[in-house]
Amino acid sequence: MNPSALEIWPENKVLSVEAAPDSHCSLNLLGQQSLRTDVSGMPLEWIDYREAVRLYYTGQVAYTCGTTLYKVRGGTNALTGDPSFIEVNSIVATIGHSGHAGATRGTYIPPLNNETLFRRDNHLCLYCGFKFPSQQLSRDHVRPFFQGGKDIWNNVVTACRRCNNAKAARTPEQAGMQLLAVPFTPTYAEYIFLKGRRVLADQMEYLLAHFPRSSPLHQRLRHPLN
Repeated sequence: MNPSALEIWPENKVLSVEAAPDSHCSLNLLGQQSLRTDVSGMPLEWIDYREAVRLYYTGQVAYTCGTTLYKVRGGTNALTGDPSFIEVNSIVATIGHSGHAGATRGTYIPPLNNETLFRRDNHLCLYCGFKFPSQQLSRDHVRPFFQGGKDIWNNVVTACRRCNNAKAARTPEQAGMQLLAVPFTPTYAEYIFLKGRRVLADQMEYLLAHFPRSSPLHQRLRHPLN
């Protein structure tokens, strides 16, 4: 089989998917997600190729930008005899409203989980400054629970298990440990980035433009702590 095309036969009658000539997709191209935005350009969510095709087909796509990821081919037009296809872009703007009420108002507080926390801190232990794989990292509460600390973004940092054990149920000051960066709550656009499995360069540039100017992620992405 041609390595630039994958044959698939789901219930939605898509016959094949081909990588765009100028894209760098390979056999795992179907795992590459598109960034969906609203018509004003506000990032909303990541969508797979099936959802992207549905949006194109139902006329919900207002415009697209970024690179063309792949071409989804369907059947043959019964009237013209021409093959039908849809080109899916890396960024897709859609009509309608977001299902997340706070996404455009700045009131949204994203759910806290270790996967996005570790990505926020670039997989660095914010005490020793070394990078670790996820299985060697943990969630540390800067102010421990028994001292009134809460399990919220502004009170948690990524820590390697060794540093977390050394700090124990103390504040960094009490443990004589220096915190290398101040924890913060991601905005909706920042959270969308943190949830991305594989963010392409054009998607990253687009998301960065929606980060607050004061966002620590600007510095962390360009100049990691280590």
